[in-house]
Amino acid sequence: MNAATVPWYREVSPTQWKSFWAAWLGYLLDGFDFVIITLVLTEVADEFDLNGVQAATLISAAFVSRWFGGLVLGAIADTLGRRDAMVLAIVTFSLGSLLCAVSTGYVMMFAARLLIGFGMAGEYSASATYVIESWPQHLRNKASAFLISGFSIGGVLVAQVYRFVVPAWGWRALFAIGLVPIVLALWLRRGLPEPEDFRRAKDSGRVDATPDMFTTLYRGPHRILNVLLTLATFAVLLAIFGGYVHGAGTVAPMSVFITAVFVWFLVQFEPQRWPTAVAVTVVVFTVFFFAWPITALLPTYLKTDLGLSPGEVSDILFWSGFGTAFGAILAGFTGDRFGTTRAYWGSLLISLPLLWPIFTLTSDHALLIGLLLFVQQCFGAGVGGLVPKWMVSWFSIEKRAAALGFTYNVGARWSSVTGRRSRARGDDVARSSDHRALRLVHGNRHPPRRHEVPAAAPAAAQAVSGPRGRRRRHHPPDRTPGGLNRQRQAARLNVTGKPLPLADHAPGDASRLPLNIKMRVWAIFFGTRVPEASVTLS
Repeated sequence: MNAATVPWYREVSPTQWKSFWAAWLGYLLDGFDFVIITLVLTEVADEFDLNGVQAATLISAAFVSRWFGGLVLGAIADTLGRRDAMVLAIVTFSLGSLLCAVSTGYVMMFAARLLIGFGMAGEYSASATYVIESWPQHLRNKASAFLISGFSIGGVLVAQVYRFVVPAWGWRALFAIGLVPIVLALWLRRGLPEPEDFRRAKDSGRVDATPDMFTTLYRGPHRILNVLLTLATFAVLLAIFGGYVHGAGTVAPMSVFITAVFVWFLVQFEPQRWPTAVAVTVVVFTVFFFAWPITALLPTYLKTDLGLSPGEVSDILFWSGFGTAFGAILAGFTGDRFGTTRAYWGSLLISLPLLWPIFTLTSDHALLIGLLLFVQQCFGAGVGGLVPKWMVSWFSIEKRAAALGFTYNVGARWSSVTGRRSRARGDDVARSSDHRALRLVHGNRHPPRRHEVPAAAPAAAQAVSGPRGRRRRHHPPDRTPGGLNRQRQAARLNVTGKPLPLADHAPGDASRLPLNIKMRVWAIFFGTRVPEASVTLS
């Protein structure tokens, strides 16, 4: 058979396919463990009595340790080999998943999420580098994108398991089930050879002659300063993601400090090429900033804001995750056909117009939301499978794993900081809207305290407040037209229980009534004010 007519999959040897599946299974477990927390966030918050900020930090906690995990495990991959780093990574984040299953409170769960983030960072850098270096040069877009599809399929799998396991055995059983496939992953990885590219660099002496990133930073001339900066960075990140600091005036200087530390580390590691490394980090930030709100907050949004059942949430997440996986596979073909850069940006442009309808549809259109998410994630998130291949092309092989792990996870961490600030701003706007709602109900400048709310306005009080000062809905909202009218009518009750008539209002009138809580997503994602329906009192 002519070489030009050989199918692409026959150009990959059996050993290269085995290497791919071993790494792909690790990515599947990575996605399985990471998505679990987004699915069970409301159950965990209920059991541990967490407020909204604490619950959100359990998602963001993995980003606190990711940058250091990428640095350390990447350095191991650059010195001892890609395979050893892959094994260590999967063991680390699986241990974190076990600790989540037996957590006794918020602090233990947060620490377990830190461990998961550390291992996830190493899994990304070691496995992506391993597979891309193992496959033929002209098929490496496929290698990169196909590998990333494992993360999405892991998310789809856990979403389907969730609907059967959590209602019967609780959220802890879901973490325990995620530990089962680790035995298969370790068995597949035990006899893997190192990639040919890395072996050649190792035999030539290039690897041994080049200090790894960990050695450069913590055994070099600036080691004491770097250790202090590392500890300070962890403290600042814990303060930000732990909810101990609030407001742009405090978070912004901390972010500047962390940015300066990371740039300083890159300057030491890549003295001649550090501007390139910084530029790669910025690109990763934009990728995560676009995808992170949907990936991390979608399950909670579907359950709390739309009031969907666990089965409906699983169905929608299936379409979302399957769309991402399908998009990654598609991106592998388009990347090798049209080039990495053109395939990436073209795919993003297709996905952008789909965001608005997804987050304006009500729960009555759950099926349509799922189908739109499939298409949007296919072109908006699946194309992210090309990012590892694009990144490795900028770094030399003896520094590749650490550079990939560090820049990728620093960019991911930045997106989570920005997402957290946008979320906080959305919450502030929401609280302001709730305050105005109570002003409408009670007709005074400041609403009474919760224990002073008259019994004549229970519906309005319940809509904005819950027990012990926590804003919570105890029942899914009624999204039917009649239900929405009843909600608006309840919010217009005054202290006597009589309905207040609607009247024309002047533009900019301060007395406004918040629309459905779902519209707060606009503030969370884009940092803008929540659209509101304007009414005035007669």
